[in-house]
Amino acid sequence: MVWHQKLLFVFKDKQLRNKILFVLGVFVVFRLAANIPVLGVDVDNLKRFIETNQYLGLMNLFVGGTLSSMSIVMLGLGPYITGVIIIQLLTMIFPKLEKMQKEEGEAGKAKFNQYGRMLTVPLAALQGYAMIALFRSGSNPVIGALTPLELGTAILTIVVGALFLMWLGELITEKGIGNGVSLLIFAGIVDRTPVEIYQLIGKFQAGGSGFLLELVGFLVMALIIIAGVVFITEAKRNIPVSYAKRVKGNRVYGGASTYLPININPAGVIPIIFALSILMFPAFIANFLSRGGNQIIAGVAGAVNSFLQPGGWSYGIMYFILVFLFTYFYTAVTFDPKSISENLQKMGGFVPGIRPGRSTAEFLQKILYRTLFLGASSLGLIAVMPSIIQYFTPDIKELRFLIGGTSLLIVVSVVLETWRQLKAQMEMREYDRF
Repeated sequence: MVWHQKLLFVFKDKQLRNKILFVLGVFVVFRLAANIPVLGVDVDNLKRFIETNQYLGLMNLFVGGTLSSMSIVMLGLGPYITGVIIIQLLTMIFPKLEKMQKEEGEAGKAKFNQYGRMLTVPLAALQGYAMIALFRSGSNPVIGALTPLELGTAILTIVVGALFLMWLGELITEKGIGNGVSLLIFAGIVDRTPVEIYQLIGKFQAGGSGFLLELVGFLVMALIIIAGVVFITEAKRNIPVSYAKRVKGNRVYGGASTYLPININPAGVIPIIFALSILMFPAFIANFLSRGGNQIIAGVAGAVNSFLQPGGWSYGIMYFILVFLFTYFYTAVTFDPKSISENLQKMGGFVPGIRPGRSTAEFLQKILYRTLFLGASSLGLIAVMPSIIQYFTPDIKELRFLIGGTSLLIVVSVVLETWRQLKAQMEMREYDRF
């Protein structure tokens, strides 16, 4: 079927139509919750505060604008994602966690995910308290004085909001199409797209042909970058694998040839998230110290702030290097060539021309590191691309997610993953007709 026939098939099939409508309904609930503020917030002061702080503006984009209204879901899915990442990293320290994840089947994975949910609660409480403390500081605080009861109520509201979003994400995964967590992040990123398109039309009417030339250049560069991101996301290095023939009774097993795919970017958006966390942490500390009475400390804090100012060359170089290094680090944590080699050997598989066992593990490691160089370099370039494009198109502040960074990677990954699942559902229903 061509694309328009597939689209018609999706809306004609009752089950697929209901799943898509369910996802859209959850999106509506999410956006309604994103506009309910926490008790005691001066929303106007908050928007001005975020506009003057580029780090908070970046966080606000990532959580879908919920931070600018200090909503009950202001943390987005950040605590849950952080909890899952921490549990994954702990598998390197505690072998029982690794065994639970890899060897105990679906029950082990369910228990592993439950630990991630439990860790979400303290992480959301800590992050919620930190954000409230930040917004209460300064000469013109966003949040006024709070009694202990009001403070506890606000933190509890923020924790419940984070758990509510986590539950909505799991509902989408269970009853809808695609990965629920990814789809909610996607919805937050593209939420302001209609408003930003309207703003661009207004700028075009006011700016005339000069702005039109800049806009066309921006859109052309955006299309090229999106095509590059799709290529990097989908590109794989296929390693040929053959299986020896085995005879059991009157039957012959094996003897087939297949491929072991290694993604050019196996780490996804995780290196960018890690790099942003590392860069934002000293900047937050410098912001606090620069308000102190000690002139020397304030001067050093100001210098650190200037060095790590988003959009600057020093910030871009540090950002690129950290993304590059974290791509290798995260892949080393999640990809184990020795385990893959042992599994291939157990199933009678081997890479042609390579001895099974240790030699195969060393070969896979060598191929992985060579492939990763291209993937890590591309990911670093995607991360700093918004700053580069902004230099050439300073008048266009809208639709920044189209030109790189975490937002574009998430949008592309979510669209491709959801389309693959939708396509699989359609193919399954076509087979059911026969």
